[in-house]
Amino acid sequence: MKLHNAILISLSGLLAGVFLYNAVSFITYGRDAEPVKSDAAIVLGAASYGDRPSPVFRERINHAVWLYRNGYVTKIIFTGARDSVNEPPASTVASLYAAGRGVPLRDILGEDRSRTTEENLACARDLAGKNGLKTFLVVSDPLHMKRAMRIAHDLGMTAYPSPTPTTRYRGFGSRMRFLAREIYFYDTYAARRWALRLARHVL
Repeated sequence: MKLHNAILISLSGLLAGVFLYNAVSFITYGRDAEPVKSDAAIVLGAASYGDRPSPVFRERINHAVWLYRNGYVTKIIFTGARDSVNEPPASTVASLYAAGRGVPLRDILGEDRSRTTEENLACARDLAGKNGLKTFLVVSDPLHMKRAMRIAHDLGMTAYPSPTPTTRYRGFGSRMRFLAREIYFYDTYAARRWALRLARHVL
């Protein structure tokens, strides 16, 4: 029984250590990143309410507008499908919001098919390729950046992190839930990539 308890305590400690390591790496990833002048900012999709972006989405759009105004990018690519048939796509909501803040429509691109981070980036990459855009600043919440950049690099994109300077996940509980979610999705994405590489090697 004592050995059994010792093993459980050791495993619990190991899991807690792994989670803490991951948490620190997610929290600090890209925190001090300076914007790199690029062809376009890719804004990863988030929720919208009718024709209004959610606070989280608005934070991302505002940061992309700031990057555009300050000459870091010449185009903004908005991503995201519609949440329901009665609402416009998230990318359309974002495009109109940015246009209302002075970004010319000629410098805004959008795709309305993606529903996940991986789809956001893949669709944005394809749209960018059709418009001769090759380098990108990826815009999202700070806690989302590590996973987003891993996916962007796996997609072969020349991309740099540009996290929003603030986050709408302000309460400790909401930040911890979002962080735990990101760690879970990052680990499952990495495991899926590893399994695919192993399968290709075996076959």
